[in-house]
Amino acid sequence: MNYPGRQDYCITGGKVLVSEQARITSLYEKLDQERNKATADLAAALRDTLTQRMDREAAVEVLTRQIGKYRAAEEGLCFGRIDSENGERTYIGRVGLFDDEFEPLLLDWRAPAARPFYTATAANPEGLVLRRHFRVRDRELRDFHDDELLTDTTALLDALNAPRTTTMRDIVSTIQAEQDEIIRYSGPGVLVIEGGPGTGKTAVALHRVAYLLYTRRERLSRHGVLIVGPNTGFLQYVSDVLPSLGETDVVFATPGELYPGVVTDVEDTPPLQRLKGDVSVLDLLAVAVADRQELPGEPIDIELEDVVVPLDDHVTAVAREKTRYYELPHNAARKYFFLALAEELVAPAMKLIGVDWPEIEEDVRHELRHSTALRDAVDKLWPQLTPERLLADLYAGRCFRIGAPELYREDAAAWTVSDIPLLDELADLLGSDGSAERAAQREEEERLAYARGVMDVLSIDERADDDEYIVTDFVNAETLAFRQEVRDNRPLAERAAEDRTWTYGHVVVDEAQELSAMDWRVLLRRCPNRSMTVVGDLAQRQAAGGVRSWGSVFDRFTYRRLEVNYRTPGEIMAVATPVLKLVDADAAAPVSVRRTGIKPWARRVTDISAAVRDELAAHVDTLPGRTIAVIGDGWMPPRVSKGLEFDAVIVVEPHRMTPSELYVALTRATQRLGILHTEPLPRHLRGLL
Repeated sequence: MNYPGRQDYCITGGKVLVSEQARITSLYEKLDQERNKATADLAAALRDTLTQRMDREAAVEVLTRQIGKYRAAEEGLCFGRIDSENGERTYIGRVGLFDDEFEPLLLDWRAPAARPFYTATAANPEGLVLRRHFRVRDRELRDFHDDELLTDTTALLDALNAPRTTTMRDIVSTIQAEQDEIIRYSGPGVLVIEGGPGTGKTAVALHRVAYLLYTRRERLSRHGVLIVGPNTGFLQYVSDVLPSLGETDVVFATPGELYPGVVTDVEDTPPLQRLKGDVSVLDLLAVAVADRQELPGEPIDIELEDVVVPLDDHVTAVAREKTRYYELPHNAARKYFFLALAEELVAPAMKLIGVDWPEIEEDVRHELRHSTALRDAVDKLWPQLTPERLLADLYAGRCFRIGAPELYREDAAAWTVSDIPLLDELADLLGSDGSAERAAQREEEERLAYARGVMDVLSIDERADDDEYIVTDFVNAETLAFRQEVRDNRPLAERAAEDRTWTYGHVVVDEAQELSAMDWRVLLRRCPNRSMTVVGDLAQRQAAGGVRSWGSVFDRFTYRRLEVNYRTPGEIMAVATPVLKLVDADAAAPVSVRRTGIKPWARRVTDISAAVRDELAAHVDTLPGRTIAVIGDGWMPPRVSKGLEFDAVIVVEPHRMTPSELYVALTRATQRLGILHTEPLPRHLRGLL
């Protein structure tokens, strides 16, 4: 086939490599120019004292973001090229670069014009005649290969057979058509992506985030994105993917990190997980809050100028019901409870005084509203509470009207992952305890005091010249204090992670089947617009309180399923599939795209530790640079391995795992699988190894 621009394909591979290296070098030179210009502009903006502060800070934010984007694009700046039937040649990369005439030198991979790079096939070439994949490291073109759209698997198989590392590699240059359709899905609401092990659902979700950050930049850059993963190991594994695509407005968190100030990875027992994860626990929390809105039992004497009026159970109960009528958060309701008590005590106080004069009644009302004794009574009867204090009281058995002995624990404040949604729920039920407001007030007072000191120094009793003005003619202390305020210039991700009330523009949840109904309440509060990408596999659910159907979590959602297994070779899936049937008899195993020719093995031993050491030593000798994991009792737990992948996996003591745990463990390997066991193999593995 002849077409414009075809001539360089007849040149030897070495010459093409040199030609493409020159192109890539020029792109890096342009990247350096843009980064240096943005750096210089940032330095100038920081020195600028003439521009309005808000405009200057906006410029600083934009330039800082640009510099971060250019830095993130350093590794693998350009990874591909597409040639169209009309001779147009387009280079694809992590960011867009333009010449002085604003003609594109490098097309951002998320731009609509880049779509054929991922979706074109021999059956549907979408106007392309060639697709070229580059492998670039340290600005050097190490290799390339061409898909003349006769086959669509070369780049994919190369990537699948490449060694695994300790961090997840982005798949942007090997995205397949079914994955690309999901990445570019732009519908509103919740998108559920389900797929078995190795179907690429996590990578698809992360690249969808990058795509949304590109197409919805203005909104998402203000609110950011929250990505929730099953454990810190998993988050470290995937955290490099989005920064490598130029996105930094992202918060990574585990379910044990969703309540600011508490970080935990401690798991409750399965029965407690079920109890704390079910929405019925909301009734328990409501009762716990109500339990702290107490009656005095014995009357409390409130001393006034002329009489001592008793605050008894009847007066308190009436005031409490009036306050509860407004359904305010507990802490916010305290002042209304105080006012209600004061009002209810007016009549008994007037009765004790023995007169019925309106002016005396107003004096009594005023005295009660300023009574220290009454405020002290409120502190006892309706105390100011934090979620941590109340939940610890509940676990320690100090909420006396609640019989929940199964919740008792020795260290009441030793938080577990299942406690996080309860703390978050209590934060709404209780409202602010006033500490943040008091801190802000102290800061404001300190700023004002400093400003007044500055004004004292600047003030001059006598002017040297009657026509001379001094600063105090134009500004007062309050104005100076206001100008002293420093805008919070921390990165969005840092600010969002520390603010429980922050609402995100988009939320991604991986291993979503492990989250309880209470966990989902936390996440839906963080994302009221319900813009979410939810990734999971119901067949891999291990949590006692986890999701059993997506419809139980979301009223409305869009569902996509990935059927192709890109990670696990066919030989390993043949071993894992019977285990999957034990988890869900109706589940269909994902179809592997490749076979390695390496048969999984199993060996019964008497000393597991010694056998594992021997296997690890052999692995280092025969497969240097390849990753290996030991999954099982006493090693890496199956749940910790979720979402991760390794070149080789050794599963130990499979008979001690549940079918779901074993299915996860068996499907982590991309090349080799071995099993070591001291007891007979489970029946569902016999004959397969």
